[in-house]
Amino acid sequence: MSERCEVLIIGGGPGGLAAAVYLRRFRRDIILVDKGNSRLSLIPISHNYPGFPGGVPGRELLGNLRAQLECYGGAVREGEVTELRREGDIFIARCGDADILAPAVLLASGVADEGLPVEGWHEAVASGALRLCPVCDGYDISGKRVAVASQPHNRTGHALFMRTFSRDVTLFEREPDVPLSPEESRKLEIAGVCYIASPLKGVTLTNAMEPVLHTEDGEDHRFDVFYPMLGENARSGLAAQLGAKTGDCEKLVVDDHQRTSVPGLYAVGDVVVGLNQIAVATGQAAIAATAIHNALPWRFMP
Repeated sequence: MSERCEVLIIGGGPGGLAAAVYLRRFRRDIILVDKGNSRLSLIPISHNYPGFPGGVPGRELLGNLRAQLECYGGAVREGEVTELRREGDIFIARCGDADILAPAVLLASGVADEGLPVEGWHEAVASGALRLCPVCDGYDISGKRVAVASQPHNRTGHALFMRTFSRDVTLFEREPDVPLSPEESRKLEIAGVCYIASPLKGVTLTNAMEPVLHTEDGEDHRFDVFYPMLGENARSGLAAQLGAKTGDCEKLVVDDHQRTSVPGLYAVGDVVVGLNQIAVATGQAAIAATAIHNALPWRFMP
């Protein structure tokens, strides 16, 4: 069984939904398939998304975007695209037991965070004890006790960034075989960032939802907030099947119209090389949707 549309959108986060709204308002026939893994659904409340001075919960924003799409005859189809191939000028996407055929595909599948063993991970994120984006919410943890764990390629950068919001920042070691360089140690000392050399083993939560970081030397360290900045991997496998160009963390490389290196394949949001922000994803969605609309054959009003 197969069905056709003008644009297939893969991913129902803010980027995919915003693009779908634009394309429906352009009177394009779309199918939006969402697996239900949007990071936005994990955000308790976002205070830096424009237009919400009191902040907006992630699930509420997703709900608003879905409702806006429904205003223009669009809907989210629950499911997963497991294969994407191209025959001539047409993409063929496998979704469940059916194929979806479309001349244009927009990938808005996001990223998967690499993590640590954290007790009650979802509850920790929901309470604000565990946070995923210092750019998004650094202001909101001003003055709190902050723990940071990072990858070796940018071990001190995140801790120094958090130091602009709090006087009490501690950096935990994750790679004992790669010691800090003298320059890294000097930067931490100048900034007043504490460094725990004993490797981090895991994280538990107190009854008050305070993260407790456990190190191999048997010590326990209690904080208000923990940022496990351990990296991410883009969900770009479908594009990679088609030979799309990727950069760091397997993120897709796009041009100023959000076009990947594969003709007809566009990408927006966290799956793309750049800054992971809701506002960035929705802005990219507007660019991509307009480019797709202009690239497709015109549909004149009857």
